Amino acid sequence: MYQERMNQVINKMKEQHQAQLIVSDPMTILYLTGKEIDPGERLVALVLKADGNHVAIINRLFPVSEAEIGMPIVSVDDTDEAKGIAILAKQLDHKETIGVDKYWTAEFLLALMNQVGEGVSHYTLSSDITDAIRGVKSAEEIELMKEVSLDNDTAIGKLAELIPEQLTELAMTEKLAAIYADLGNTGFSFDPIVAYGANGADPHHMNDDSLVKAGDSIILDIGGMKNGYCSDMTRTFFYKEVSDKSREVYETVLEANKRAIAKVKPGVTFAEIDAAARDYITEKGYGEYFTHRTGHFIGMECHEAGDVSAINHNEVEPGMIFSIEPGIYLPGEVGVRIEDLVVATETGCDLLNHYPKELTIID
Repeated sequence: MYQERMNQVINKMKEQHQAQLIVSDPMTILYLTGKEIDPGERLVALVLKADGNHVAIINRLFPVSEAEIGMPIVSVDDTDEAKGIAILAKQLDHKETIGVDKYWTAEFLLALMNQVGEGVSHYTLSSDITDAIRGVKSAEEIELMKEVSLDNDTAIGKLAELIPEQLTELAMTEKLAAIYADLGNTGFSFDPIVAYGANGADPHHMNDDSLVKAGDSIILDIGGMKNGYCSDMTRTFFYKEVSDKSREVYETVLEANKRAIAKVKPGVTFAEIDAAARDYITEKGYGEYFTHRTGHFIGMECHEAGDVSAINHNEVEPGMIFSIEPGIYLPGEVGVRIEDLVVATETGCDLLNHYPKELTIID
């Protein structure tokens, strides 16, 4: 599996005439090698070559074997010049463009530039190579995403059952952690959002000690981790009653969600999918209150490269997994968001979430 992924990287490097690429993102290193390393402030990087002569630059603090990472290792120490960058520089062809990972810190990049000297090497941001490969999931990855998403269906149902107990948003978060543990999930894929009433008008509300009141919307935006893959789903409920305005907002978001999902198929651009949701919300008079993109890619990380937005004119490909999550946020009043994950197929898409999303009032 890992060799196949590495071969894909080499092929794409050749397509883009990229001779060498520095990969420093720990999640991409895990994806390509199966080895998890949390480097902190230390130097860990794969120097990938289009000719296949890769090398890993790894601080001695991390006991990694060549067999584990699938390539020769050059070790560096904390006391090496420029934290090991001088050693890394010797592994590069300075007559060729050097592809740099988007997550590489300025500390390391500037040190490399100083080692090489001005006017010698040209640098380019080249994470799009590995991002593109990670963006199209294998059959095995899709099955893992389906499994963790089914757990999320169960989790959100169990969390919704707790609403009548009048727990604070923070207390609901604590309950959710236990629910995920019971389901065999290893934790949250992101900090969950539990937002009552006007709190829901902040799309990234920080959970607090608020209690739900009659007429409040209740946003539950949650996700877990299982077997190294993430889930993510949002449902919005109402407590005891719903006003006519809140009902209109909810039905508008629900229809936008359905229209965007119906648009998903290979060859359609992500901008077109975004427009399917956004144009409908705008038509209903709430355009200015839909304040974020329609979706994001997801897999080993909750937010991966790629999104469903007005500026993404890339086309959908089979195997891509991303969210569809339109929302309307009326300051001081109400927030509604409905989010599903979809996997693109040869003819359209399949939903990974199956928890009901019709308007629900919880007594």
